[in-house]
Amino acid sequence: MMDINNISKIETSNSFNLKKMLSLYFKQWKWFVLSCFLCLVAVYFYLRYTTPQYSATAKIMLISENDQTSPLAALSDLSPVNSTNAEVEDEILVIKSKRVVESVVKSLNLNVQYFTQGLVLELELYKNAPIDVSFIVTDSLFNAVDFNFFIDINTDTSFEYRVNETDEPIIKSFGENISTYFGSFVVTPKNKNTHNLIGNNYRVKVSPVSSMANELRNKIEVYQSSSSSKILDIYFTDPIPQKATDIIDGIIYEYDIYTTQLKNIRSKNTADFIDSRVQLIASDLVNVDDSIVRFKTGNKLTDVSSEAGQFLNSSVLNEQALTDSKTQLRLLNYMNESLETSGSLKPIPSNLGMGDPSISALSSKYNELLASRERLLKSAGEKNTVVVELDQTLSSIKQSLGQSINNSKKTLNIQINSLENQLSKINSKIFSVPGQESKLRGIERKQGIKESLYLYLLQKREEAAITLTSTAPNLKILDEAYYSGSPISPNKKMMYLASLFLGLIIPFGIIYLRDLLDAKIHNKEDLEKEIKNITVLGEIPKVNARKAEKLLIEKNDRSILSESFRIVRTNFDYVRRGRNVENYENVVFVTSTINGEGKSFFSINTALTLANTNKRVLLIGADIRNPQIHSAIKNQIKPNNSGVGLTEYLVDKSILVGETINTYTINDIKIDILLSGKVPPNPAELLMSGRIKELFDYASNQYDIVIVDTAPAMLVTDTLLISQYAGHTIYLTRAGYTEKQVLNFAKELHASKKLNGMMLVVNDVSQANFGYGAKYGYYGAPEKNSFLKKIFK
Repeated sequence: MMDINNISKIETSNSFNLKKMLSLYFKQWKWFVLSCFLCLVAVYFYLRYTTPQYSATAKIMLISENDQTSPLAALSDLSPVNSTNAEVEDEILVIKSKRVVESVVKSLNLNVQYFTQGLVLELELYKNAPIDVSFIVTDSLFNAVDFNFFIDINTDTSFEYRVNETDEPIIKSFGENISTYFGSFVVTPKNKNTHNLIGNNYRVKVSPVSSMANELRNKIEVYQSSSSSKILDIYFTDPIPQKATDIIDGIIYEYDIYTTQLKNIRSKNTADFIDSRVQLIASDLVNVDDSIVRFKTGNKLTDVSSEAGQFLNSSVLNEQALTDSKTQLRLLNYMNESLETSGSLKPIPSNLGMGDPSISALSSKYNELLASRERLLKSAGEKNTVVVELDQTLSSIKQSLGQSINNSKKTLNIQINSLENQLSKINSKIFSVPGQESKLRGIERKQGIKESLYLYLLQKREEAAITLTSTAPNLKILDEAYYSGSPISPNKKMMYLASLFLGLIIPFGIIYLRDLLDAKIHNKEDLEKEIKNITVLGEIPKVNARKAEKLLIEKNDRSILSESFRIVRTNFDYVRRGRNVENYENVVFVTSTINGEGKSFFSINTALTLANTNKRVLLIGADIRNPQIHSAIKNQIKPNNSGVGLTEYLVDKSILVGETINTYTINDIKIDILLSGKVPPNPAELLMSGRIKELFDYASNQYDIVIVDTAPAMLVTDTLLISQYAGHTIYLTRAGYTEKQVLNFAKELHASKKLNGMMLVVNDVSQANFGYGAKYGYYGAPEKNSFLKKIFK
């Protein structure tokens, strides 16, 4: 037959009670409130004494040197870093390069910082410092100085000066020269009215430019606005918004100057080469002009015969073509010599207007890649992957350029040979022309060639000069540096939300860990989970009474303690009727696993509860090792009591059972009690005496119910020695005291049937965990208003 308890066990084991799990945490709501309050207070003070950080940003667009509409765009495939992403990444490295950032530090004087001393924090003043410190030292030495000192203004004209905070202050006057290990400096107020500065404390920190630049480089963030985009977003975070915007604007300015200088170097090299050629051609042209004057003057030549004009025109055309070819050949030789003799990578002339466009294209591409390499070397080493790839590309272009020059030279040599042959044929036809006229024409031809070349070089020099003075912009500023106006950190809303979350999670984690590591039972439900095949009669609540009398139930008692024993009595009667016990059916043993689980307390109150129903009840103190019943009812023992107990009965055969039993009135309830007596030296041997059977036979026949308070079953063998005289056994556990692992012993006793009719009871259960209706309290008791109800009432 399945009883109510077994049905409850099945439902408990097969269902998950979310409401019960949450109630475990709701019971500890005060700890959650306290934890949230403490976390909010901690965040308040953290925000109160944390310096806010502001973020400034700017947006720029890079302008590439390669014009895709140019014929040189066809050569872009020769470069391994021709992609937009690679170019943008290179420029990002240049923007964050040490040279650019150090220039910003120097221009904004960021290596000198002014701080004002507060009670808890010190704040940087940046440009709002009321004093100015002028250092009298060379820039090269000052840029490496690491120095710190304190200024406490005490009068309108003087201040206290300290190098270390614990040093003895030295009185100094405004404008007085103060000596240091690296030089000297002068402190002056920015405003004439210094009275308002009295009592203020300042700290001045001088940092090396390199270390300050490294600090800024770590804080500068540069990102592409989107993939394959040439638009860059520059971010910088600092406690001072104006400082952040100034640094970003300075970085943009210094980057533009630096890239412009790189472009000007290439244009200057080309202009210098053209200047040297112009001077050489001008000298040759002057010599040719002088030759014509001398020849005409000496030979008195004024006109050329029309007959020789046609031949001479043909000769002129051939001579000019031959001269152009030779000129191109000389230029090719010059470029070839430049390529062969330049051991290091240097720009080469790229706009001399040679006949082969591929040579001009390759030389221009070579100069562009070389400029990119020089710019990249400022932020990366020669072993950088991109630099190595550029070196390989430059070497490849250099080889291609040399090969193109050699091919062009071969072509020009063939062309020159052809022109010379044609010229010899034409010259043979003009043998009839006077020698003087022929020689004059030759001089004039040289004059025209030199003159055309001279004018061409002058034009190219002007173009180079214009390029040098009007360099194309390297970037376009889309958005100047600005900040949103509100700090990015600390985020007050997120901090307070995080503190609330932390305030909830801390007690939750503690309660969860405590529950997870808890190895003890706390109520009937915990016990039913551990032992599923033994009936649980009920729970006994925790009693917080100060007086011992309050631990015992009274007649007509309506307390929760009394009602819990009535529930146990009712459940025991129900189980008792369902069992068929032949011998000692009215004998109930009360035992436990270990000491301190409340056997004697339960035994006395159970006996009183049963006696309150007008039944004859006998309470036997069978725990002769550690008797507790005597101390519980010592106020009820009369002076004329015999004082004979179970021990005396077992030792002295002359003592009858009736002489050991006394009647007591406890809280107006009459009950018969057989006390344990004196503690014997051999309790186990005494309990094995044959007189013990006589005792239980007598008690079973004379009383309606016999309650036997026995020793702990696991600690001693006393209970098991007399277990055959028990019709029923109530096995007591204690909430918050009995460990779950110890209950394995109770399972073994039940499985081996060493204790007859085992039933379980949970003692000392707190009202928060008491029964299934702990939320509703005891029926009939006055309702207790919760803290929240009292507030809203």
